Amino acid sequence: MAEREGGPRPGGRSARVQASVHRAARDLLARMDRAEVTIPLIATEAGVTPSTIYRRWGELNELLADVAVERLRPDMVPVETGHGRGDLLAWAEQYAEEMSSGLGREMIRDVLAAEGGTGPRRCCSYARQQIALIAERAAARGEAFPSLDAVLDGVLAPILFRILFDEALGPARVGELVERVFEGDRRVDDP
Repeated sequence: MAEREGGPRPGGRSARVQASVHRAARDLLARMDRAEVTIPLIATEAGVTPSTIYRRWGELNELLADVAVERLRPDMVPVETGHGRGDLLAWAEQYAEEMSSGLGREMIRDVLAAEGGTGPRRCCSYARQQIALIAERAAARGEAFPSLDAVLDGVLAPILFRILFDEALGPARVGELVERVFEGDRRVDDP
C-alpha cells in the first residue's frame, strides 16, 4: 500500500474504509475479469469516492497489491506434527499448493506488480514468521533445525521460482527440498 505522509490512522474510519475497499475489490475480482476492474467500480462497490482510493493507494496496481498481501497473511499457525522436519514439510507443501493455485498466482502477480516493493517484503515477513515459529517449536523439543535463511533459500525460493517461471513443484519435490535443507544444515554443523 502506498502510504502517504504519516500513514493512515490506525483504526476508526481509515480501518473501515480499508476493509470496505478490500472487500469490494475481492468481490469484483471474483465476479469480473481482472481487466474490467477499475478504481471507480471498486469505489462504487465500497461506497466511497474514487478520490478516497486514489489518495490512499495511488493506483489500481497498488490497491490490488495491498489486497493480495492481506490475503497472503497467514490466518493460522503451522501444523504441528511432533518434529521440526515434519512441521516444515507440512507447511511447505501447503504453501506450494496454495501459491500455485490460480488465486495464489494472481496474488503473487498483484504483489509484484506494485511499485515500491513493500508488498513483497511484507509477504516475506509472513513466511519468516511462520518458519521461525516452526524453528522455535523444534528448538523447544531439542531438535536441530536449519537456519531461517537456509529454509528461505533452499525451500521457499525454489517453490516460488517454479510457480512464477515453470511448472509448480509437487509434494514429492517439495519433500526433497526439505530433506536437502536439513541435510545441508547438518553437514555444516557436523564437520
